[in-house]
Amino acid sequence: MAGLPNLTVIDHPLIRHKLHLLRDRTTPKKLFRELVDEIATLMAYEVTRDLVEEEVQVETPLERTKGRRIAGKKLVIVPVLRAGLGMVEGVLRLIPSARVGHVGMSRDEESLQPMEYYFKVPAQSEVRRFIIVDPMLATGGSAAAAIEGLKGRGADDITLMCIVAAPEGVRRLGRDHPDVPVFTAALDRELNDHGYILPGLGDAGDRLFGTK
Repeated sequence: MAGLPNLTVIDHPLIRHKLHLLRDRTTPKKLFRELVDEIATLMAYEVTRDLVEEEVQVETPLERTKGRRIAGKKLVIVPVLRAGLGMVEGVLRLIPSARVGHVGMSRDEESLQPMEYYFKVPAQSEVRRFIIVDPMLATGGSAAAAIEGLKGRGADDITLMCIVAAPEGVRRLGRDHPDVPVFTAALDRELNDHGYILPGLGDAGDRLFGTK
């Protein structure tokens, strides 16, 4: 998109429909969880479009022919706790062989800065491809910190996948980590004074887990 070269908005009627329901404040948590899961699956299809393939031979019931299979780096799904957990199963449904790491980030409500409290990913990060998942990209602080943590552990192939993004967060990642592509289902208008996305969909973690 103009001015946001690191951003791809996955624009599809099914995603738009599910996102409309996700935004609705009356959507119950059971349906909210299901929608986050379903959107993650639909988005993962596009996020993985550039996976490396190799040509192989395969025996059909009738003859031998050529086929294609996934090759290259092994995939790791990395949810940013806790809201990112809601997207993991949706991605694994499409890529069941992927490994799962976990990054725990909390946000100081006054400074809006991220604080890491947990970080566990598979070893040999340099030979893996990481897809960070988090429903919201707001200020970009948590995402930038998660990316920095992965790079510090040797990762050099990282993608961020979110459902709703604010321009401020996308710009920050473009500035701090221009090598990391960002995929989202919607680019919203702006952040409010408290760092929440407008129009947004509220606090994804609270709505997923019923904690408010």
